[in-house]
Amino acid sequence: MTKQPNLPSTYRARIFVIHGPNLNLLGTRDPEQYGTLTLDKVNTSIRRKARELNLETRIIQTNHEGRIIDLLHRRRKWADGFIINPGAFTHYSYAIRDAIEAIRIPVVEVHLSNIYKREEFRRISVIKDVCAAQIFGKKGESYLEALDYLAQHLTPNP
Repeated sequence: MTKQPNLPSTYRARIFVIHGPNLNLLGTRDPEQYGTLTLDKVNTSIRRKARELNLETRIIQTNHEGRIIDLLHRRRKWADGFIINPGAFTHYSYAIRDAIEAIRIPVVEVHLSNIYKREEFRRISVIKDVCAAQIFGKKGESYLEALDYLAQHLTPNP
């Protein structure tokens, strides 16, 4: 990935964040694995960090695989980059993988937990190879690190 050339100094990279299945239950779902952080708090942190980095963000949560694919397709015309936590779809959704590969926009895969220290089936990411980066195991900080990554790779040099 290279920096985008000749962009005006007022340019704000646009990042679309997709939270996948069951992330709406953060705060109550398996607190040992995910902590007590709610999705609202995660989103507040994302918005705050995005403002600090001069990024424009839109955030959505869905439990539906087809909706994730539709969002990737439709929002590719708006977004400069995506952050996606595909939840359990990480481990088997070749359809999401194909959508990420097809849009040709940087996508950062994030996970709140360390998927490589969990059950065997969770250690597989079928989308990892088509993503620009994969960040995991840092709870809500995973998203903030993804914003940092995209800010470094999408915004012009001052």
